[in-house]
Amino acid sequence: MDRIPILKMGDYLLVTVQVDMHDRLAMTLQEDLAERIVKARARAVLIDISALEVVDSFIGRMLGSIAAIARVLDAETVVVGMRPAVAITLVELGLALPGVRTALNVEKGMEILRRSLGHSEGNGNGAAAESVAPPSEADAER
Repeated sequence: MDRIPILKMGDYLLVTVQVDMHDRLAMTLQEDLAERIVKARARAVLIDISALEVVDSFIGRMLGSIAAIARVLDAETVVVGMRPAVAITLVELGLALPGVRTALNVEKGMEILRRSLGHSEGNGNGAAAESVAPPSEADAER
């Protein structure tokens, strides 16, 4: 059975949909993602749908359900890369995805998640970036 890969990056899970989703694949993604959020203790999920050219009402509802499940499991969700035709279709179907945060691309989506989780630097794991002191003269002599 096909599965959509779910990658862990620090406190985040990254889902990149690279194929047109059919109903069974969307349901499998929902189940897999819920399990991974709990297992990885993820605080955020970024779903990249830039490869999706079309959606139907079921896939639109599934995106909303995935975000709602993540929220119940204490993880923020941002859907990124939505094509204009997909956005138009969702709205025409009456699926404006209330409660689902969106961004134009992965970079903007990560920025939204960092802000909502209170991360000041972009390393995605909740820790501030470490600064490294320049080598001292004693280090240079070694």
